[in-house]
Amino acid sequence: MRYPIIKQLAGQYPVRRLCKVLEVSHGGYYEWLSRGPSPRAREDRRLRVQIGEAFQKSRGRYGSPRIHKQLRRQGIHCARKRVARLMRLDGLRARQPRRFRVTTKSKPGRPVAPNVLNRCFTVDAIDTVWLGDLTYLWTEEGWLYLAVLMDLCSRRIVGWALCETMEDDLTLAALDQALQQRRPGSRLLHHADRGSQYTSDDYLERLRERGFTISMSRKGDCWDNAPMESFFSSLKFEIGDSFSSRAAARAEVFEYIEVFYNRHRMHTSIGDQSPAQFEASQRPSRDSRSAVEAAAPVEIDSRFPPSLGQRPALPTAPTTATTTTTMDLN
Repeated sequence: MRYPIIKQLAGQYPVRRLCKVLEVSHGGYYEWLSRGPSPRAREDRRLRVQIGEAFQKSRGRYGSPRIHKQLRRQGIHCARKRVARLMRLDGLRARQPRRFRVTTKSKPGRPVAPNVLNRCFTVDAIDTVWLGDLTYLWTEEGWLYLAVLMDLCSRRIVGWALCETMEDDLTLAALDQALQQRRPGSRLLHHADRGSQYTSDDYLERLRERGFTISMSRKGDCWDNAPMESFFSSLKFEIGDSFSSRAAARAEVFEYIEVFYNRHRMHTSIGDQSPAQFEASQRPSRDSRSAVEAAAPVEIDSRFPPSLGQRPALPTAPTTATTTTTMDLN
């Protein structure tokens, strides 16, 4: 409208001159001015406060689609385009994830398992498929490496560990934490890339003792483990990928995974629920089987020990001690 323009410029030019240039009566302008904001403008003002609070609670991680869903859950009904418009007015914009980057490297001669998962990212039961991967975070004190295990059904991070070096103990620590918290049966499928940390003798032995089925991505194909790559992209853009110290990085990762991601962050793949909310709504059945398990028997690579692709009924191996940093809230 023209009246708001006049109000904005009234301190620089005479009101009568502005009204004449914009072809409105000065009487009409003063009448509009005395009425105050319209009901829609007042409603927008309240809505902008509520949007700002939701955006702040997400630590700037939610864009307009998730903010809109969050408001609806609070009983605040409005159009998504309206939310997007008001967020633009306040300069509220969520960070965008980066593209995938390869963070692990395979070693020649290491055993390689077939890609049993084969990008079957729809799973019906909890603790039937776990995805593993690792990434790195830069701090002013040097690199810090993060290993993670995700439950593919609920998208919950079931195990994770941080270490100053990318040794085999890093992935073993994340695996041990996941096994202690979840205690899955031998029906579990474990999928990771061909990085040396996941093809080490100790790591494969731990999986074999549990009777898990082992699956590995094809060489250099990050899309074979896309949910894990997506998680790391979100993590680095929502908390950053550089920190003042290793202690600061550990605190940020802990808050992100255990407080925000697992318990509050909405995921479109599980009905806009958090992993904790989704798991609470499920009734896991010991007899349920994933689509991967129901598939035909898988041929194991000739270089890969046959027993690693099977599920022998062996006793649980004792957890070995490690100095790698792990955190447990469950």
